[in-house]
Amino acid sequence: MKSYQNQSKAALKKEITKLYKARDAYKKKHLNLNMTRGKPAPAQLDLCLGINKVLIKKEDYISKDKIDCRNYGDMTGIYECKKLLGDMCGAKPEQVIVAGNSSLRIMYDVIAHGMMKGVCGNKPFMKQGKIKWLCVVPGYDRHFSILEYLGIEMINVDLRKDGPDMDTVEKLVKKDPTIKGIWCVPQYANPSGTSYGPKAVKRLASLKPAAKDFRIYWDNAYAVHHLYPNKQDRVLNILDEAKKAHNEDIVYVFASTSKISFAGAGVACVACSENNKKDLIANFNMETVGFDKVNQIRHVRYFKDINGIKAHMKKHANIMRPKFEMVLSVLDKEIGDLKIAQYTRPYGGYFVSLNTLPGCATRVHALCKEMGVSLTPAGAAYPYHKDPKDSHLRIAPSFPTVNEIKDATKILALAIKIATIEQKLKINGRN
Repeated sequence: MKSYQNQSKAALKKEITKLYKARDAYKKKHLNLNMTRGKPAPAQLDLCLGINKVLIKKEDYISKDKIDCRNYGDMTGIYECKKLLGDMCGAKPEQVIVAGNSSLRIMYDVIAHGMMKGVCGNKPFMKQGKIKWLCVVPGYDRHFSILEYLGIEMINVDLRKDGPDMDTVEKLVKKDPTIKGIWCVPQYANPSGTSYGPKAVKRLASLKPAAKDFRIYWDNAYAVHHLYPNKQDRVLNILDEAKKAHNEDIVYVFASTSKISFAGAGVACVACSENNKKDLIANFNMETVGFDKVNQIRHVRYFKDINGIKAHMKKHANIMRPKFEMVLSVLDKEIGDLKIAQYTRPYGGYFVSLNTLPGCATRVHALCKEMGVSLTPAGAAYPYHKDPKDSHLRIAPSFPTVNEIKDATKILALAIKIATIEQKLKINGRN
């Protein structure tokens, strides 16, 4: 295919006439294809049906340390589950609090605790005036929604090939005591699939912020979500690096089995230093007299250990890999040589990140909707839903079938072609 950059206006007008006909043909099909969120597909959820069959006898509910998981108490969780999740996210069992089914809820709780009571004895955020947060972009929209909901000002920090722009991070946190946190998804980041390199992790672990209550919010959501057996990213253990830097209190690590077992009924944790742990337990004690230990021991009985999780995740990869490969193969075929978009080729995670030419993403999203494909809204991966270049789109291929992904990605490619030519010809997009 000849790049649009080198075509005459007459050729582009001829081309877009053909593209509009293809668009209209799709509209007549009344398709309903959804790639908005990273939901596990039913086939992935089916992999874990056996988890409901592991608790049969009374003895099955008793943990190794003789805790009856049916009863109240034991705020940090049973030891076996702390070890299981700790091994998954690089933490020792004594660093882990198993707190419910959702890491997102734990993140919200931890920030809300900082807002109302303060972090480790510091003044509550809500009594400090305007506070700020660093947001690595493109990033996870729900992270940003928490901050917007709580009225925290968000500052964009660009994500590079090996992690956040650390020169900017170090400069900002060193001089501004109103900056209280940074969101990080270190491995197979949502939505780019980027994994942080060793230098970025070491620099983050060694940060010397002006605010004593500054923390790194390390959402290790995709620690075991590899797509390929022989191509797997590895990220340094930030808890270990923070200890080496005599900076143990700098980080909270979050993880869950939400995309491993059942998305709505997994187990989740936060791992941190002893100081942070004591501070958080005081908060959790106010909201519950004990998290769901039956679910904790159910996961332990089913997976047994980290090797059980790894074996299980190979089955997930066998379902996910063809879907990612279909997205990339269609994009390569349809727009690969046109130089009108760039897209990532992740080795794991749940998303493909795509950048159109500046000013085209919103129009691409609208065109896809017209043709029956739902995508996460343009700009969603940025604070306040404002992508300064209007170029970013997140592709979530996990839930649809491979054939549905093929159709949806063809429509996405068609929309990118149309939006690009419309921009070049200064067409208003209403044809």
